[in-house]
Amino acid sequence: MGEGQGFQLGTVGALSLSVISSVSIVICNKALISTLGFTFATTLTSWHLLVTFCSLHVALWMKLFEHKPFDSRAVMGFGVLNGISIGLLNLSLGFNSVGFYQMTKLAIIPCTVLLETLFFSKQFSKKVRFALTILLLGVGIATVTDLQLNLMGSILSLFAIITTCVAQIMTNTIQKKFKVSSTQLLYQSCPYQALILFIVGPFLDALLTNQNVFAFKYTPQVLVFIILSCLISVSVNFSTFLVIGKTSPVTYQVLGHLKTCLVLAFGYVLLHDPFSWRNILGILIAVVGMVLYSYFCTRDAQPKPIESSTQFSQSNESENDPLISVENGTNVSNESSPQKPAVWNSDKDLHA
Repeated sequence: MGEGQGFQLGTVGALSLSVISSVSIVICNKALISTLGFTFATTLTSWHLLVTFCSLHVALWMKLFEHKPFDSRAVMGFGVLNGISIGLLNLSLGFNSVGFYQMTKLAIIPCTVLLETLFFSKQFSKKVRFALTILLLGVGIATVTDLQLNLMGSILSLFAIITTCVAQIMTNTIQKKFKVSSTQLLYQSCPYQALILFIVGPFLDALLTNQNVFAFKYTPQVLVFIILSCLISVSVNFSTFLVIGKTSPVTYQVLGHLKTCLVLAFGYVLLHDPFSWRNILGILIAVVGMVLYSYFCTRDAQPKPIESSTQFSQSNESENDPLISVENGTNVSNESSPQKPAVWNSDKDLHA
C-alpha cells in the first residue's frame, strides 16, 4: 500500500530470488564438479562474473537501468577486494578439511557483527545476538564434521573471513553513500572481480586440483552445464548485491545459512546424499534461529510509543506532538535508552 509496504515486498522478492538462484547454482555446480569432473571452481567463478557483466551491459544498452558513474577508486578497490575474498575462500576450502571450512563460513557472522559494532557504531540487541547464536549452533551441528587444523589453512581462513566481511559491508555502505542501486554497483565492479579471478583462477585451480583447466576435455554435456551455471550466476550475483543493499551483511549471511540447509535437504531428496539425524537436528535448530532472528529484528524495528508529557500547559498541544520519526531502514533499538526510539538508522537488518 505505502512506501514501507513496497520496500518490504521488494526485500522479500530479493530474498526469494537469492535463495532460489543460489540453491539452483549449487545443485548445477555439484553435478558439474562431482559428476562431470570439472573441478576448476575459481576459473568458473571468473566466467560467472564475465557473463554477468555482459548481461548487464546488454540490459544497459536496452535502457533497463541507468549507468551512474561514481568514485572510480572506490569501485576498483571494492571489485579487487571481492575477487580476492572469493579466491581466499576457495584456497581455504583447498587447504582445510570440509569441517574447518564450514567453521570458517560460520565465523563470518560474528566477525561482521564485531566489525559493524566497532567501526559503524551499529548496535545489535541481546535477543538478536541470541537468535544468531542459535542459528550458528544449528548450522554447526548440521554441517561441521571433521576439524583438522593446519597453520597454512588457518591463516588462509582468517584472511578469507576478514576480506569477505569487509567486502560485504562495503557492498552495503557504498550503495548508501553514493546512492547507487545494486545493479549499478554490480555493473561497475564486475570487470575488476572478473579480471582478478580470470588471471589467478587457472593457477589457483592447478594448485588445488593438480589439473590444467585448459587441458580439460570439454564434452558437450560439460559445456551445457557450464553455460547453465553461468546463466544462473547472473541471478545469483544480482540478488547478492540486492539483498545486502536492501538489508545488511548480517542478514545476507543468515540467508546464506538458510541456503546451506536447503542444499542439504535437496541433496538428500534429489541426489540421495547421505543424511543423518544429526543433519536433521541441526537444520531444525538453524530454522528456529532464523525464525527468532526475523521475529526479533522485525519487532525491534517497530517504533516504540512514548508517553508525552501533558503537564506543560493547560492546552491540548500534546496531541500534536511529533514523537518519533523512524525511517523504514531502522532495525535495532537501543535497549539502554528507553526514553527514545532507535537513534541510529541501521542497514535494514530486520526486514528479512
